[in-house]
Amino acid sequence: MKPLKIGKFIMDVPIVQGGMGVGVSLGNLAGHVALEGGVGTISSVGIGFREPDYKKNNVEANMRALKKEITKAKEISKGRGMIAVNIMQAITEFTELARFASENGADALVVGAGLPLKLPEIVAGTDVLIAPIVSSKRALDVIVRTWKKKFDRLPDFVVLEGVKAGGHLGYSLEEIEGEDKIRENLKEILEYRDEKGYEFPVIAAGGIFDGADVKEFLDLGADGVQLGTRFIATHECDASDIFKNHVVNATAEDLRVIYSPVGMPGRAINTPLLERVEREGRIKPKSCQNCLVPCDPGTTKYCISTALINSVTGNLEEGLVFSGINVGKITKLQSVKEVIEDLTKELT
Repeated sequence: MKPLKIGKFIMDVPIVQGGMGVGVSLGNLAGHVALEGGVGTISSVGIGFREPDYKKNNVEANMRALKKEITKAKEISKGRGMIAVNIMQAITEFTELARFASENGADALVVGAGLPLKLPEIVAGTDVLIAPIVSSKRALDVIVRTWKKKFDRLPDFVVLEGVKAGGHLGYSLEEIEGEDKIRENLKEILEYRDEKGYEFPVIAAGGIFDGADVKEFLDLGADGVQLGTRFIATHECDASDIFKNHVVNATAEDLRVIYSPVGMPGRAINTPLLERVEREGRIKPKSCQNCLVPCDPGTTKYCISTALINSVTGNLEEGLVFSGINVGKITKLQSVKEVIEDLTKELT
C-alpha cells in the first residue's frame, strides 16, 4: 500500500476523514482516525456549542473548545497520522479561527464553503499546512493563481469533492441532480497539476464507500480519498448515539437535497424539521449569533446552527442531519479500525 505523503507527514493509509459539523467530527473521531495512520479532521464550525458561554461569547467559546479538541486528538493519535481542522470560509469568524487553529496545534487547515483566497496571509509565520476543497479545475486555478501571485504559496494538498458528498456542496442544484463528473474533474486537475509542475497531493471525495471505491480512485491517480458519512457510523464518532442510529437506519429514499442558509445546496437525511420547513415555509430563529456571512436572520428559513446542534445532541425533531449519497449502504456501527481495514483491504 502506497503511503499518503502531505508535507512532512507520511500517512500509513491514504484515508482522510472529512470534517463534519456541528460536533460530529471532534477530537475523539479525528484522533482515532490518525491513530490508524490516516488524516483525522476536526470540524471547527460551532465547535464551542457545549461551552457554558457559547451564546454570549461564541467566538471565544469556539476557540476554547477547538484547542481542547486538537489537544484531545493529538493525545489519542500518539504522533501517528495527521490532525487537520476544517473551517468554512462562509463563517463570520473565519480569519480569527483559522489563525487560532494554525497557532494552536493543527497540522493542517482544510477550507471549503467558498474560495479561501487570503488563507496564506492569515496563517503566515506558522508551519500549518493549507488545503482548499474544490469542485472543479476552474476553482482550483483561481486559488492557485491568487496564492502564487500574492503570497508565493501553493496548496499543500487539495480535496476534490464530487456531487455525491454529504453536507454543503459547491455545485448548482442542477449539477447535483445530474451526472457525477468527479472522475473527469479528477483527470483535469491531475493533468493541470502535472502540466504546471506542481506536486501537491489530490484527495478525491464524495460517494466513496468501500475498498473497491478506494482502489478505483487511487488507480485513477488520486493520492488519497476522503470519506465522511462512513465515519459517522463508528463507536468513536463524537455525535450522540441517537444521531448515529439515525444514519445507520437511513435508506437512500430518506435523502434529500436542501438549500442551506449557508447559501449553498446540501445533502441531508430527512427529519421532522425539514418536513416542517417545507410545510410552513419558515421557522423564525429565536436568536442569532451572526455566525454565517451569507445568512440573513430576517429571511432565513431556519437557523442552521441551532438545527445542527439539536441533531448532534439527539434532538432529531428539530435537527438537521447531513449525509453522503451512500448512507443506505450503512447497516451497523463499527470501530474506526474496522472501517479503515475495510477501506484498505483491496490495496496491496
